[in-house]
Order: sequence, then structure tokens, then C-alpha cells
Amino acid sequence: MTLPTLPLSATYFDGLQARAQPVSLQVADGALHITGDGIDRRVALPDVRWPERTRYGVRVTHLAGGGELHCADSAAWDAWSQHSGLVESWVVRLQQSWRGVLASALALVAVLAALHAWGLPLAAQTALLLLPPSVDASLGDATLKAVDDDLMRPSQLPSAEQARVQAAFAQAVHQAARHLPPDSLPDWQLVFRASRIGPNALALPGGTIVMTDELVYLVGRDTDVLTAVLAHELGHVQHRDGLRMLVQVTLLGTVGSLVLGDFSTLLAGTTALLGQAHYSRAAEHAADEAAVQFLQAARIDPAVMVTLFNKLAEVRKAERDAPADPDNWLGIAFASHPTDAERVRFFREAGKGN
Repeated sequence: MTLPTLPLSATYFDGLQARAQPVSLQVADGALHITGDGIDRRVALPDVRWPERTRYGVRVTHLAGGGELHCADSAAWDAWSQHSGLVESWVVRLQQSWRGVLASALALVAVLAALHAWGLPLAAQTALLLLPPSVDASLGDATLKAVDDDLMRPSQLPSAEQARVQAAFAQAVHQAARHLPPDSLPDWQLVFRASRIGPNALALPGGTIVMTDELVYLVGRDTDVLTAVLAHELGHVQHRDGLRMLVQVTLLGTVGSLVLGDFSTLLAGTTALLGQAHYSRAAEHAADEAAVQFLQAARIDPAVMVTLFNKLAEVRKAERDAPADPDNWLGIAFASHPTDAERVRFFREAGKGN
């Protein structure tokens, strides 16, 4: 056996006692040879966990089966490693260069952006294909109970008024179904509630749509406007947005915790909030598009939806709410819906082509 002529002095800890022992290191015949006073150990190279090359710091090498080697002279260690033919990984070489670190950071940002834009939505869509409709129904029942417990009260809207709104929407669904692709309109159930959160409507997984009394009165019981609102909510049901959001939040949280290592930090929480807000705005826009298709098929002008936003603006003005700046990027980033101005333009444009 022929050993290289360049030994290296290091400190050896055998893993059984805390005593440091001076040793000499050599690499030969596919093994690391450790020799010293009463020490003659041979460790196969694959069983050695070599330290990464860094600018500063003690080199610490871990040995399979126990034991460590320490070398305070990092420059001497690096020269010995190179002379011994030890090959650094491409990752270690890359992180020695600021250009490599910058390129890696940019590549990571690009991968995360692509994952956010296409990867997670595609994964959520795949998950929806695997989940049966019974999951939506169970989730919708649980959500309705929670909403009733915390946000709603029994409706005070007269039964005749409820029936009138129901009939108008059912007639629109019947009319739209004659012009839309078969099975494009999901089953739905409309329920009314008095609300603690003011005028609102929301679609639950499984097809239940909740409309508040306050919304009916806000638009003057105009059934065309209410039908437009319900068409938007039916779009959410059609796209299974309730379950989709749950899946996306779960995936977003998992990816966030893997990338950032700790999901309890403000940074991780803010990242998840921004990501979810983006998905929510996309879902709202898709529901608006579905509503326009529905209304056009039902022979209702999509521009009637503008009435809702005008009424909501009047309420905010009357309550002297601070108006949101439509160009405030921070507000838009955290918003779960597109801006009212954007949606008004969308429905007005759709109405022109009606």
C-alpha cells in the first residue's frame, strides 16, 4: 500500500471519551487513514462525512461508527483535501461564488413563482377530480352550521318575497340551461338569513347559496340584480371554489412550511395570506365570468350587476367608511376580491356586448 506524501495534522475524538488526541491523516486506497499515539484507524471514504469548504471556521469531519476529526487550520485542510483528490460537490463549488449564489436565489424565486401560478392550482384541480361530491356536501353542511352559529340569524324576509326571488332565479337557470353546455349548471339550494355582517351572499360547498335579507332590501328587491348576484355565487359552486380554497390553503401552508422551515413566523404567515388572497381574487374573477355567461344565456343584461356595486358604495358613503384607494397596491395584495371599480368595468363591458 502506497500512501500520499502529504499528511495532515488534526484532532481526533473517538466518540467514547471527550479527550482530544493529535493524529495524522492520509487518504489512500479508497480510505482515510488516521494514525496517532495508540491510534490506527481506517475508514472507507464513503463512510466519511466531509465538511463543506467555507471561508472561515473549524473543519469538522464525522466518521461512520462514531468519532470526529477537527482541524482548526481550514486553509491547510482545504489544500490537503485537494491534494488527496477529494472532489467537492457542485453545490459547494456554487456557493463559493456570489454569482452562483445570486443565480441560485433567482432560480428559487422563479421556481416558487411558477409553483404558485401553475403548480398549486393544478395540484388543487387534480385533488378535486379525486374527491367525490359528497365531500363538498359534508363540508357545506359543516360550514352552514358554523355560519349560522356565528354570523346569521333566522330570516325575517316574508315567505312570499323569498319565493319570488327563488322563482326568478329558477326561471333564469331554466332559461340559461337551454343555451349553455349540458350539465354546466350545478344543483343549487337557496336559503335566506338575517345577517350580522350586512348585505351579502355566499356559496357553500355542495351547492347551498346563502342570501341575506339585507342584500334583498339593499337592491330594492330587484330580482334581476339578485339573479345576477346568485349567478356569481353559482359560478363558485360550479368551480367547487369552497373545496378548492381549502385544498389550496393546505398545499400553500405545506409548501410554505417546507420552504421557510417554520410556519409560525410572521414572514411565513404573510406569505400564505398573500398567496391565498391571490387565489381568492382569481376565483372571484372566474365566478364573474361564469355569471356573465349565465346572464347572457338567460337573456339578462350583465350590467345589472353594476347596481349592486353602486348600492354598496352608497352604504359605505353613508356610514362614512374610509374609502379604499383602488390603486393602493398593498390593499389590493391582501384583498380577497378584485376592486369594485374593476368589477364594474367588467360587467359594463359585458353588458355592451349583450
